[in-house]
Amino acid sequence: MQLSTTDFLPGYRIIEVLDVARGSTVRARHIGRDIGAAFKSIVGGEIGSYTELMADAREHAIERMVADAKTLEADAIINVRFMTATVMQGASEILAYGTAVKIEKE
Repeated sequence: MQLSTTDFLPGYRIIEVLDVARGSTVRARHIGRDIGAAFKSIVGGEIGSYTELMADAREHAIERMVADAKTLEADAIINVRFMTATVMQGASEILAYGTAVKIEKE
């Protein structure tokens, strides 16, 4: 499955637009990460455990988006975007979405 943040794929022609493909996950912090984050907020710097948490969440959302596109029998997903939202205090949703398309080589 090809993914692109653009509305085209070099060397390919879009022959059919299928639907929006989407995938999301909701992740919550935990006390161990919060303790480390509280310390980092005092001394400054990157909060590695949160960076890792969000990177994993993005990958999981992408996997679900690709699975959704496969159910549509898509060859690619164009205009891929991410969105985040707070679901409740300490929990966030990561949404990956794009346009599922059928393509052919030019």
